[in-house]
Amino acid sequence: MSNLVNVPKNGSLANTNSNVSFPSNSNWLDDIFNRDLPSVFTSNFNTGVSLPKVNIKETADAYVVEMAVPGLKKSDFKLDLDHHVLSISTEKKETHEEQQENYTRKEFGYSAFKRTFTLPETVDDDKISANYQDGILNILLPKKEEAKQKPARQIKIS
Repeated sequence: MSNLVNVPKNGSLANTNSNVSFPSNSNWLDDIFNRDLPSVFTSNFNTGVSLPKVNIKETADAYVVEMAVPGLKKSDFKLDLDHHVLSISTEKKETHEEQQENYTRKEFGYSAFKRTFTLPETVDDDKISANYQDGILNILLPKKEEAKQKPARQIKIS
């Protein structure tokens, strides 16, 4: 009979069969909770628009917000500005019904998102503009004249 477990001097158990590796409880639980759900669970859920990623660039004269949201129309968007908080949202509902002699099939979908950004005081609220083209929503947030970066200059000493 072979001895599979040795008890070291420090009192902990050690596996002497080095060909078998068992994950620790914490690693096993981490693997379960960090693993993506199988596609059978996610294939019919949230197939609409998810929370889109945003790029924000700063130039000398403005901030530019770019949001990739393909498959929408510009009329689907709602942009609101309230006390230096810019809200970008959309809501889309779809319904499809098919009736035949023996059955009725009705499918519907709903997707929505809302992103909000607190604008710096340097943005000129009255000159904000937006356009939507090729699946990209672009929002131009011009800076106030006093906030625009001025080019470097040399000062003469008198």
